Amino acid sequence: MASRDMELEGTANPTLRAGALATPAEALSLHENTESEEGRQEFSLPPVDGGKDAWLFLAACFAIEALVWGFPFAFGVFQDYYSTHEPFAGSPNIAVIGTCSMGIMYRAAPLMMGLCRLIGRWARWTSIVGLFIMCLSLAMSSFSSTIAHLIATQGILYAIGGGIAYCPCILYMDEWFVRRKGLAYGIMWSGTGLAGVVLPLLLEWLLHSFGFRTTLRIWSCILFALTLPLAFFIKPRLPHSATSHVKPFDLSMFMVPAFWLYQLANVVEAMGFFLPGIYLPTYARSVLGAVSYSSATTVLLVNVASVFGCVLMGWFIDRFHVTTCIMLSTAGATVGALVIWGLSSTLGLLYFFCVMYGLFAGCYTSAWPGIMSDVVRKGEAAGKGYIDPSMVFGWLAAGRGIGNVVSGPLSENLIQGLPWKGDTSAFGYGSGYGSLIVFTGVTALLGGASFVWRRLGML
Repeated sequence: MASRDMELEGTANPTLRAGALATPAEALSLHENTESEEGRQEFSLPPVDGGKDAWLFLAACFAIEALVWGFPFAFGVFQDYYSTHEPFAGSPNIAVIGTCSMGIMYRAAPLMMGLCRLIGRWARWTSIVGLFIMCLSLAMSSFSSTIAHLIATQGILYAIGGGIAYCPCILYMDEWFVRRKGLAYGIMWSGTGLAGVVLPLLLEWLLHSFGFRTTLRIWSCILFALTLPLAFFIKPRLPHSATSHVKPFDLSMFMVPAFWLYQLANVVEAMGFFLPGIYLPTYARSVLGAVSYSSATTVLLVNVASVFGCVLMGWFIDRFHVTTCIMLSTAGATVGALVIWGLSSTLGLLYFFCVMYGLFAGCYTSAWPGIMSDVVRKGEAAGKGYIDPSMVFGWLAAGRGIGNVVSGPLSENLIQGLPWKGDTSAFGYGSGYGSLIVFTGVTALLGGASFVWRRLGML
């Protein structure tokens, strides 16, 4: 924290001089300090929801999000290269590399959040620790000669480093943003979509120009140079004493029924969410006869649209109930999959689906701040005490990771033998990918179940 965060003065009552709303942690800390300290303290904190420090923090989080998550989201470029170039051409389990990197980062989120709470004041430096692990993993993977080596380095080790580096962004977001929390999360998470546009193009050019070994070393150096300065802006707004009451590995949200209702819909939605990103290029090439560049454009359009979708959803979540926002995402994604993709017969119509899917389905996770706030509010109303919102996020991410892992083998079974091919005049449904299209649309629809549960009085 900056040196001006706390000034000891003989005042009658501790006050927040920044003129900002006090977070629950601030209020509790100030109350405790008035009882336990002989001298009164006056806190001088940076303002929430704005100001230089808050926006620098958010800008750093946006960049960390893009660089940490953008690389595994761009793994398709590596998968295509590894499958067609020595020494990995023809090797099985190449897809496991990408599954490990993304799945572990999702599913390890509760563990990372708990550890950061456990180490308290030292948590802000975990971004730098995670950065070193990520860069080391990429450098080590450049010496790989087998798929097992790549799984261990580019997959598992990178995921561990990425999870450690990313954790403080979530941990401190609630301290810096209160009224604009949803918008702040939306802006941060839009970084993945932007990286999903830029990184595949950059990495594909590097791979075909220099090979995978040099590409991994170059990206390791770029990652280090870009993220090391940013890590110093990932810092808490509050002194450690203001958050020391938060229990590490807090599991009290498990006692709140609303959490399980949200989580169930979250897992089901994730089971279908990743499928278009995996199969759209293949669909465009094999069904619509698109050339390589045109087929790759499908994923780029999804990612570009998700940038705007995340920011817009963040704006909405600060103004409307979370179930209303989720329903908006659900409606657009369901119509996009079942109507537009299912009936698409031209590349232009498929591109329209990509934009619509990225705009609506891509913003689903930007509703998480609303879920976090609702679970915390319902838990406190039910007498469960203070619920750590960062742990709620961690378990939501873990649920999404479960859906991500399950979707891979499940999707292979859905398109095995190209079922429904030629059985219907609807071009998308009769292309052999019909079962995949239906599964994507149905899981998107079920992801909005919380809207119905609220209408039934269950939420």
